[in-house]
Amino acid sequence: MPARIYKPARNAMQSGVAKTKHWVLEYVAGEARSVDPLMGWTSSSDTQAQVKLRFSSKEAALEYAEENGIDAVVQEPKSRKPNIRAGGYGENFATNRRGAWTH
Repeated sequence: MPARIYKPARNAMQSGVAKTKHWVLEYVAGEARSVDPLMGWTSSSDTQAQVKLRFSSKEAALEYAEENGIDAVVQEPKSRKPNIRAGGYGENFATNRRGAWTH
């Protein structure tokens, strides 16, 4: 069963980067999901699609996949440009500002 190894992106609702420092091995779903007609729940008989393994490095995830005979595809993360200003938050309240501070 194929799997993918990736580094998760940050949460879109927050600016922090928590839970993005580890690598995840996730199995690709082997069959389509079905909707229960009575309750409307989505289900599948493929239990491997529920498995997510976390690793501290990409090499550790690849080593685990090779040891267990898993076909793994690595998706490299896109780097994020750091958003660091020279003065930081304190720049908003600087007393040596040249112009008038307005909203």
